[in-house]
Amino acid sequence: MKNIRIIAFDADDTLWVNEPIYAKTQEKCKSIIEKFVDPEVLDGKLYKTEIKNLKLFGYGIKGFVLSMIETAIELSEGKISGKEIQQIIDLGKDMIHHPIQVLLKVKESLKQLQDDFELMIITKGDIFY
Repeated sequence: MKNIRIIAFDADDTLWVNEPIYAKTQEKCKSIIEKFVDPEVLDGKLYKTEIKNLKLFGYGIKGFVLSMIETAIELSEGKISGKEIQQIIDLGKDMIHHPIQVLLKVKESLKQLQDDFELMIITKGDIFY
């Protein structure tokens, strides 16, 4: 431990809650497109679309929303309305404004470490927000 000078934390779901927000949004997206396709189809298709889009959009809410829109257009065969696309966009806006919920004991742990180590937060999320 004497040689360790820097501790880096992967922020999402290590320091604060993240994944449940994505899961809840995905469930809401299912309710928007369910008239076009079985909602269970969305999960697999959305995952494939996200993976395909990672190089373009990276990780984070904005890339997730773009992938949801692309998936909805494809699964509805272009029949999804502008109003429904706006609903998906609004889901993304809700995600962006969702308050950060720091996990239990994180603040205390970081305070305990800060005097002895340089601390870093690493995230694959949106660098502009």
